Amino acid sequence: MKDVKDDLSKFLRVAEKQAVLVTRHGRPAGVLVGFESEDDWFDCQLEHDPRFLARIESARQSLRNGLGVRIEDLDSRPRRLVRRSDKKRPQ
Repeated sequence: MKDVKDDLSKFLRVAEKQAVLVTRHGRPAGVLVGFESEDDWFDCQLEHDPRFLARIESARQSLRNGLGVRIEDLDSRPRRLVRRSDKKRPQ
């Protein structure tokens, strides 16, 4: 632990490529995980967000129940978004 305190920036550079095991008195105490980019940080946040994980599980359950659309069945043409204010109102 003393080594990490003394040279944290060095260990963070190593942690960008691989997890660094931190020990206390020779026993595992934690893991230092670095991120090469902000996108990596964002991905990590999502992977550990219980709300996001619940939404993913809900979507997977829907697919198991036969709901959803296969990507192969999607129309590849871009669609124009229509705003509510653009829609013609009945007269």
